[in-house]
Amino acid sequence: MFKKILIANRGEIAMRVIRTCKEMGIKTVAVYSTADAESLHVRFADEAVCIGPAPSSESYLKMSNIIAAAEITNADAIHPGYGFLSENAKFSKICEEHEIKFIGASAEMIDRMGDKASAKSTMIEAGVPCVPGSEGVIPDFETCIKVAKETGYPVMLKASAGGGGKGMRAVWKEEDLQNAWESARQESKAAFGNDDMYMEKLIEEPRHIEIQVVGDSNGRACHLSERDCSVQRRHQKLTEETPSPFMTDELRDEMGNAAVKAAEYIKYEGAGTVEFLVDKHRNFYFMEMNTRIQVEHPITEQVVDYDLIREQILVAAGVPISGKNYYPQLHSIECRINAEDPYKDFRPSPGKITNLHLPGGHGVRIDTHVYSGYTIPPNYDSMIAKLITTAQTREEAINKMKRALDEFVVEGIKTTVPFHRQLMDHQDYVSGNYTTKFMEDFEMEEPKDD
Repeated sequence: MFKKILIANRGEIAMRVIRTCKEMGIKTVAVYSTADAESLHVRFADEAVCIGPAPSSESYLKMSNIIAAAEITNADAIHPGYGFLSENAKFSKICEEHEIKFIGASAEMIDRMGDKASAKSTMIEAGVPCVPGSEGVIPDFETCIKVAKETGYPVMLKASAGGGGKGMRAVWKEEDLQNAWESARQESKAAFGNDDMYMEKLIEEPRHIEIQVVGDSNGRACHLSERDCSVQRRHQKLTEETPSPFMTDELRDEMGNAAVKAAEYIKYEGAGTVEFLVDKHRNFYFMEMNTRIQVEHPITEQVVDYDLIREQILVAAGVPISGKNYYPQLHSIECRINAEDPYKDFRPSPGKITNLHLPGGHGVRIDTHVYSGYTIPPNYDSMIAKLITTAQTREEAINKMKRALDEFVVEGIKTTVPFHRQLMDHQDYVSGNYTTKFMEDFEMEEPKDD
């Protein structure tokens, strides 16, 4: 087992990893930028190393600084969390070259599944259902026209190196295809340094449902059932739940088996997520695979009583998995609490938290790195906490979330707490009748004057 793990991340995920390491008797090293000197993960780790100034390109993305921090503290493993370098094949390879275990996917695996066109080809080989479309990168616009006709409109153009909704364009008729092709390529080039595009059939009324998987070094994999991530804004998830209100036992088994088949086909090692689009007829199609831990992993942990970070560490140390699949015994919902103003188009709201009261009680979990007096820097993702409620039924979990949100007090900045509180009362959400288009029609009700 590892003696010391460096956490190459910040915020609540760094705190999350530190907690599990402490429970396992493993020493921890925090790295931080100058903007994060007062973050809780710096205080709670056994050691802490400043790796650069506030811009992530000069700190959390600076591979040489992180490797140097691992070497001077004698860390024998690096946990990348999510975001930053968690799916960077070059960093995974550098860790291997320095004989530091990267607690995540191998460089080969990241390359194979990180490129969406390559991942789709691999999944077709594995026999996993995929959305109809191009068989890889589209070489030119003439081919683009041909593939669109064969696939049938509407279609979705996607950046091969994409993520976060960048480089994506829905096209409903041929006369709009060229503008979509050019603008998507320009956006992809600017965001990822790569303008390769591929095409898929546009799935109407889709649900975004992902399956959590864990694979070991022996080539075995298991699944831990699904998470419904359909409530999104600009392709960014806002809230997630498990089990999905759209799921049936039969569909869960089919999707779970497909995810395990995918993981075992590529001999995936570690925790990962196979993401699917599910249409209104409950046909499901492979979308992508995330070769890392997900933001929303706590809800899976809550309903199957399973520490995914601990399992990541064990698998990285060569411990085999049990091989059995896990099914939800409870219902869990996660709300991402962001430093944003939902009344002003979710505009970022960094600054000092002047007062903070976190909710508690049975079935309430909070993953956070902030506290009263903490200043949220403007340099990073705006998420400041994850609020998770767990109960016997979905109705109870929603009611518990309402109560917890009512208790959640953050002063000095704006947060998305009011959005989530209104969401929990929305008729379509309460009935489980929502798709990835839900936020297109959602409007915030203005707060009532006291």
